[in-house]
Amino acid sequence: MPEPSPRIDPPPAALAEAEAAYERFVWKNLPRNFAGHFMHGMLGMTGFRLFNAPTFLPAYLHLLSGSDFIVGLGQSLQQLGGVVSPVIGATQIEHRRRVLPVAMLMGTLMRVQILGVAVAGFILHGHPLLIAILVFLFLLGLFSGPQAVAFQLLLAKVIPIARRGRLQALRNVSGGAIAAGLAWFAGRYLIQRNVLGNGYGTTFLLAFVLTSLGLTALRLLMREPVPPTLRAKSRLLDRVREFPALIRADRGFMFFLIAQTLAVAGRVAAPFYILYAGHSMRLDGQNLGLLSLAFLGADTATNLIWGLAGDRFGFRSTFIGALVAWIAATALLMAAPGAHLAIGVRALIFIAFFGLGAAQSGFLMSSQTMVLEFGERDDMAMRLALATTAQGIMATVGPLAGGVIAATAGYEALFALSIALLSAALLVLVFRVAEPRLRPNV
Repeated sequence: MPEPSPRIDPPPAALAEAEAAYERFVWKNLPRNFAGHFMHGMLGMTGFRLFNAPTFLPAYLHLLSGSDFIVGLGQSLQQLGGVVSPVIGATQIEHRRRVLPVAMLMGTLMRVQILGVAVAGFILHGHPLLIAILVFLFLLGLFSGPQAVAFQLLLAKVIPIARRGRLQALRNVSGGAIAAGLAWFAGRYLIQRNVLGNGYGTTFLLAFVLTSLGLTALRLLMREPVPPTLRAKSRLLDRVREFPALIRADRGFMFFLIAQTLAVAGRVAAPFYILYAGHSMRLDGQNLGLLSLAFLGADTATNLIWGLAGDRFGFRSTFIGALVAWIAATALLMAAPGAHLAIGVRALIFIAFFGLGAAQSGFLMSSQTMVLEFGERDDMAMRLALATTAQGIMATVGPLAGGVIAATAGYEALFALSIALLSAALLVLVFRVAEPRLRPNV
């Protein structure tokens, strides 16, 4: 078994004082840091929701290619970029006194890729446009890996555990309201009227502006503390060798990783929700905007519930609730075309997309917050990297496999597989993962 990575710790007496000073700094600067993370989430994450919602980008790729496989390939390439980069990013972050500069660099490089997708839509056509979008999606994933580690580590450093749920709830509620309204506007006006000659490109340009404003707000407002203890800088290979020991050291974390990975595998069907809906309704700009409104509007309606429930009961409970909602919404989407109800197929699909949006927001909030509550603070960056990498591997294979399954066996078989994977994640979470904040050693 490899030796643990070295740590840089002050003497015991000095360590106690350093810990106390760290806590004082966190609480003193909490209003400012809370505001910074709120603005970043409200504006920055709003833009990413607009870009990554399972409506506009899949529909755009399908419009350009006419292929379910290409839709899956685009999603897979985006995730492939994030498979290895989180671990590399963690080794470059965990020994640093301050993480914000790295987070800003990675965040900027992510936003450049969204700009690239938007601009490509205005200046390229045909196969060159499709290839450019796929390249930008891969690069977006590449930079998103270390960015996710850096920003989650920043949140853990400056937001106390009892405030994280309400922060994420407030920023997601406000950001969700903006994103939902913008999604409807983008579909109804930007895409339907083909504004600036490419409605999709204009929509993605709007997403770039929003994400950039959010990043700027965080940089101006945030004050980052220096942690009392740090790891010494380690080689990437040495840290990779420690992964088995890091996982075995906390069985709750191990089973959490399994549940999270199965849930991400259940997202295999996500790029194809909108294409399946297209069998029952026209995918014009108005309907794209309507379903995007349903999906993103679920953030507004449910995030406050997820966040407050997570703060009060722990995020294991909201993780379970999100999985149940996800399974139910997928089943409703499958049943909608054949349902004989007074409200009609279009309304049922709208409700299903609302449920899918609520489930995804609950899953993201729960999994991203819950991972911060396992183990020691000095190993947090690497635990985040492990969780992000595990998600990236499954999310890379999933959409590509989903494209093959959709093209060969049909959407119903794909959705049935998704429900099976989500159900397996639910069982692992219920029977093998305890609420981390209630454990004696937490």
